[in-house]
Amino acid sequence: MIKRRDTYNVDVGGVVIGSSNPIRIQSMTNTPTEDVSATVDQIKSLFDAGSELVRVTVNNEKSAKNIINIRNLLIKYNYNLPIIGDFHYNAHILLSDYPEAANVLDKYRLNPGNIGTSSKYDDNFAKIIEIAIKNAKPIRIGGNWGSLSKQYLENTVIEGQKADDYEHIIKKGLIDSVLKSASYAEKLGLSSDKIILSCKVSSVPQLIDVYTEIASKCKYPLHLGLTEAGMGDEAVVSSVAALSILLNQGIGDTIRVSLTPDKMGIRTKEVEVCRNILSSLNLKQYKPKVISCPGCGRTSSNYFIDLTKDINNHINNSMIEWKSKYIGVEEINIAVMGCIVNGPGESKHANIGISLPGTNESPSAPVFVDGEKVTTLKGDSIKDEFIALIEEYIAKNYKKVS
Repeated sequence: MIKRRDTYNVDVGGVVIGSSNPIRIQSMTNTPTEDVSATVDQIKSLFDAGSELVRVTVNNEKSAKNIINIRNLLIKYNYNLPIIGDFHYNAHILLSDYPEAANVLDKYRLNPGNIGTSSKYDDNFAKIIEIAIKNAKPIRIGGNWGSLSKQYLENTVIEGQKADDYEHIIKKGLIDSVLKSASYAEKLGLSSDKIILSCKVSSVPQLIDVYTEIASKCKYPLHLGLTEAGMGDEAVVSSVAALSILLNQGIGDTIRVSLTPDKMGIRTKEVEVCRNILSSLNLKQYKPKVISCPGCGRTSSNYFIDLTKDINNHINNSMIEWKSKYIGVEEINIAVMGCIVNGPGESKHANIGISLPGTNESPSAPVFVDGEKVTTLKGDSIKDEFIALIEEYIAKNYKKVS
């Protein structure tokens, strides 16, 4: 069991973030917030995919005005989830000019490097905190290595500095920036349980270093994310590597995987990756796990591949019904193995598993339930019979929803 670091608990529109709560998944729309219909549709799709909170850009007057319309449409469609306003440069103006939006948003996301010049920062930040206190809203102070204040870099970075020194300065600047802003927010009257921090970089080792250090310096909940991770498998692998290492150390209370989508408007992949990270670390299960072998020279037939696909499809198609009928059904482990080398052993470790015959092996498939062999399947109906056994196992072993 992973031991989480101790943090404050921050209530974001009814979803509580902090170490005594599950790690929360969030995402962000890439639709113009001025387009109410497109933004609402994307929020719905993200929530349906498993995002527990969704962030939207609030960068101009029209987007601020539309927050009310977006919230009203979501309520109409029975979508009750926290909506976070992502502000840069003009948060103090928009939150002041559009008090209804300030009241409806569940959290304000700020970047200390984008609040104003050194002469304006204190006043602008103080105004935002005043509005947050008035509306009883939490804030997320999110540093990003692409938006450290120019003044900080000019005062700190020396021409001709070594690359490793520069990297150290950037990491230190991120941590100092968000911690000092959090301290200032508390000085202005915002309670400690209204603050979440993030320090995002796009390098896996640097992200691990930054979050390991900031986790040792504060009790604020931390939002994890590898910023600008990129596109495709490389981006997924980098995000999984960074977040998994930190989460396994008990660091992180809410996560986002930031992927460049194949097409604008498609955002659910990053939510899927978050779910898989939490599932793989046994932090939260969303659906039954299917353990299946990769195949080798002993498994020249495609049958084990096709059966694995069929079982996964059956799970995906059945989860809504299963969860409405059975408590804890997402915890089941199912094994689909391809030959006698590891097949029987892996099948015995699963709740229910099947060991298929490899090339030149006996054309029979023993089925194991909780470690015991219960039957052997043969012939053309193995798939249907095994699915029936899975359904029977669930009905027998999982308590029905009352």
